[in-house]
This record gives sequence, C-alpha cells and structure tokens, in this order.
Amino acid sequence: MVNPSSLPKSELSSPVLAGLLADLLLKKGWLLATAESCTGGMISAACTDLAGSSNWFERGFVTYSNEAKTEMLGVAAALVTAHGAVSEEVARAMVQGAITHSRARVAVAVTGVAGPTGGSRAKPVGTVWFGFMVDGQVSSEMQHFDGDRAAVRSATVQHALQRLVQLLADQP
Repeated sequence: MVNPSSLPKSELSSPVLAGLLADLLLKKGWLLATAESCTGGMISAACTDLAGSSNWFERGFVTYSNEAKTEMLGVAAALVTAHGAVSEEVARAMVQGAITHSRARVAVAVTGVAGPTGGSRAKPVGTVWFGFMVDGQVSSEMQHFDGDRAAVRSATVQHALQRLVQLLADQP
C-alpha cells in the first residue's frame, strides 16, 4: 500500500487516489457513499471510473439544492436556514445522512461555492466544506481553492479522495 503523503503531488491524480481508496476499503470490507453538492457527482464519477468499484462503492447522493439535502439526506431545513448550505454544520449533517441512508461505513460530503457567482465576503468563491465519516467517527474541514469553477470542483474532488485515503490509512 502506497502512502499518499509519500507521493509527489503530480502523481496524486484522481485515478491513483481512487485506486488507493479502493485498496483500503476492500481490505476492510467497507463500502463508501458520497453526498455531493458543489461537485455534482464528480467524486462518485472518479470512484466509479475504476473497474470493480461496485465491490466498494455503495452509492452517491447528488444534493445540489437545499431541498435535496433535506429530502435525500435528512438535513434539517432549519440547519440550512441558520448556517447556510455552505457550512460546517450542513457538511456534517450531509455526511451523517449519507451513512444513515446507505449501507456504507465510510462517507464524504462536500458543499461549497464553485463560482463564478454565489460567493460572499463570508463565503467567497472557492470555499468548500467537507464532512467525513469513517467507522462512526465524523470530522469536518474547510478548504479554499483558487481558480475558475472547473478548478474549484476538480480540487474539491482531489482533496476529498486524498483525505479519505489518509483517514482510512490511519485506521487500525
């Protein structure tokens, strides 16, 4: 198993990261679910581009609208109203919803402002909140990515896959 932190960034492409993620999930016998807003299913696509992904990828939720977050993942509408869709609270609720509404033991959720519009002083374009759940443990983090819409979305996919690999590699 290759440690992602030992590879040069140029070698950490989505296919490489998806392969590392697949190896880790298969070794543990765990399934992955995704809950995506700003990436619109791109993390799921990166995973399912890999042949044999049905052995470790359980499902993906594309919850672009606030209503979809509520209806498909059980995110409380009041939570979205209070904190906004692009928030730590919503990312954490999304990842918990992905686990609750699937057979997965590992999940990632992303919600952000990909641009070119939609940003604000508090949440500028490129702001992305991530939620992760691995074997019952929830974590979250915010990243800010530079570039146009495509660059922000691509960086979000890369970061999600890399962080999942790191989190799973740290599991006993």
